[in-house]
Amino acid sequence: MNTRTDRLLAGACMALAMTLAPLTAAHAQSDDFGIWLDAGAEKKLDSHWSVSGELEMRTRNNTRTLSRLAGISVGGEYKIIRGLKASAGYTLIWDNNPEELDMKSDNLTPNKWTPGYRAVRHRTHVTLAGSLSIGRLGLSLRERWQYTYRPAAEGKRYDIDEAAWTNIRGKGKNVWRNRLLIDYDIAHCKADPFASAEMFTAKGGIQKMRYAVGIDYKIRKQHTLSISYKYQDVTSDDDDMESNSHILGIGYKYKF
Repeated sequence: MNTRTDRLLAGACMALAMTLAPLTAAHAQSDDFGIWLDAGAEKKLDSHWSVSGELEMRTRNNTRTLSRLAGISVGGEYKIIRGLKASAGYTLIWDNNPEELDMKSDNLTPNKWTPGYRAVRHRTHVTLAGSLSIGRLGLSLRERWQYTYRPAAEGKRYDIDEAAWTNIRGKGKNVWRNRLLIDYDIAHCKADPFASAEMFTAKGGIQKMRYAVGIDYKIRKQHTLSISYKYQDVTSDDDDMESNSHILGIGYKYKF
């Protein structure tokens, strides 16, 4: 934490996690725990078109670090036919990039050191999603292409041999995401359970799997609160420097 604001926000997140203290204590040392918070709104324009916006914040390092200080998303969705929708969107991400130490080929000698720093990332996506209802059981499959660009950062990396600060190059990354989701509409109940599994594939193969179980609770017709538990299994190193994580997700959506 570099600022008082960071500490206050992280403290608020830690308060939300107090009820999960027994769970976090049982985690393996290699696994992390974080909280993901988001709030969004969706506006239906007509029988086919809708637009949406979302704000997001994430923590890592057992909620002590704000990993995603802000995520601001806007997008549009088009209903092609019943049960099939296409969408596209843009997200501006303000990340807290973790410290990184590059080693030489002997894996013993330090080569370059990058202290933690904050920077923006630009992300776009195109999505096609199909859904099917069998009685009160709902099934949906979402296919998403995602492109993230990390702009160059000047003077953020230290070259140990040259004893000089160097720049981090700008870099783009393509990811293909496949998500299968199952939900159930309980009769005469405002809370509906759901479960999902999502695979992230990039150059080099599968990078991670994300599993989730949770409940969508309709406070009123237009207001929905979502609470979920996620487990993220990272199978390949990538630029995001992620680790296996247990995640408490809390979300709110307003439809009008």
